[in-house]
Amino acid sequence: MMNKAVIVLLIVLTGGGCMEPKEGIPEYEGEVEKATFAGGCFWCMEPPFENLEGVVEVTVGYSGGSDEDATYKKVSEGGTGHVEAVQITYDPESIGYDELLEVYWQQIDPTDAIGQFADRGSQYQTVIFYHNSIQKRLAEESKKRLNGSGKFKRPIATEIREYTGFYPAEEYHQDYYKKNPVQYKGYKAMSRREGYLKSVWKDGVEDGPKPGSGGERGYKRPSEDELREKLTPTQYRVTRENGTEAAFNNEYWDNKSEGIYVDIVSGEPLFSSTDKFDSGTGWPSFNRPIEEDTIVENTDRTLGMVRTEVRSREGDSHLGHVFEDGPPPTGTRYCINSAALKFIPKEELGEKGYGEYLKLFE
Repeated sequence: MMNKAVIVLLIVLTGGGCMEPKEGIPEYEGEVEKATFAGGCFWCMEPPFENLEGVVEVTVGYSGGSDEDATYKKVSEGGTGHVEAVQITYDPESIGYDELLEVYWQQIDPTDAIGQFADRGSQYQTVIFYHNSIQKRLAEESKKRLNGSGKFKRPIATEIREYTGFYPAEEYHQDYYKKNPVQYKGYKAMSRREGYLKSVWKDGVEDGPKPGSGGERGYKRPSEDELREKLTPTQYRVTRENGTEAAFNNEYWDNKSEGIYVDIVSGEPLFSSTDKFDSGTGWPSFNRPIEEDTIVENTDRTLGMVRTEVRSREGDSHLGHVFEDGPPPTGTRYCINSAALKFIPKEELGEKGYGEYLKLFE
């Protein structure tokens, strides 16, 4: 929630401003219908539908509330009853409402009743707004199937409500992912939506390579059942349950051998011994990752403090935290749990498929 608010403020300050909302729909021959879904941040709900065959237009806005003059500021402050939503105009002869429902489910955490990922609050609740009795029936049947699928430990919290109106959001919110691709990508990663979709909805992520395909680099996260068999109890607690191992009593805190450290879950390269230093904390510490885009940062407000958590991109493993108290040249300290890592010695890099990283030791 805070990440998004900061990004919005930056856009406004740099001239994004409020402009006239979208009006109408593009010219289209034939009858069209509308579907309205709320799935948390509407920036992230727009892209999955826009490229579907049969979809004419996707508009982000506000639905479900009583205030007819809905604005981002009013909705964010609460009290209007609106949620952030997307309205999809589609050709029912090319794509069915049931198909839109399948896409919708695969963009959200349907078990979260108080928001979505880092965004907390009533305006981020998930809701299916039905426009007619057929949509209502299909939505209820779809929700029932999902509840009975055994995919989730908690019941589906997404509400199904009658559609009462939709108010397009300010122009700078429309097609946000196209206008601000860098900020959008960063927000989606930092909010933890991206990691969740990759781990839970194997074929439901619209950005980047499909999870399960191994990502761009060929690394992938095994299933939860495989991880429970593969990992030790400590490794599982640290990587999957955000745990922390004991200081000075872990495998790599004082390892001085040359090599690289990879994610114990996915095998993706994360850190190099060339960037490792003795921080005196009792955990492995690094100046920087091998490559910046292998690490995802999230705000961690647990334990009564605000810290920056770091996770692996493909494995979505909890690694540790990053602090701004490290030595030159970066000034950063990546404080990492040994249990999240596997060390590959320099002399074994080639035979284990990491030969390209031998250049780090030249």
